[in-house]
Amino acid sequence: MINLTDRAVNAIKSAISSSTHPTGGLRVMIEAGGCNGFKYKMSVAEESKADDTVIECDGLKVFVDNKSREHLVGTTIDFVMALESSGFTFHNPNATTNCSCGKSFG
Repeated sequence: MINLTDRAVNAIKSAISSSTHPTGGLRVMIEAGGCNGFKYKMSVAEESKADDTVIECDGLKVFVDNKSREHLVGTTIDFVMALESSGFTFHNPNATTNCSCGKSFG
């Protein structure tokens, strides 16, 4: 459903290991907003919720709620290090438009 590159997995594992709160995985969500109608949201989470789909990738658990799942099918998350900006990028085949910031889509 969601694919994580090795760079993304390493960046997420690093964030989880440095978290001061108990963390069971990564929550990936879609929210209304952003430049094109929807925006990606990621956070560390203690555990999955009842309506979550749980995806395991290289020992990492990813939690996706039912409302976000339909928008994220086939999405690849990467972590890019660059001089101008570093962070997570999303390649979403369901997006009809993307913002230049890479954090929102329509």
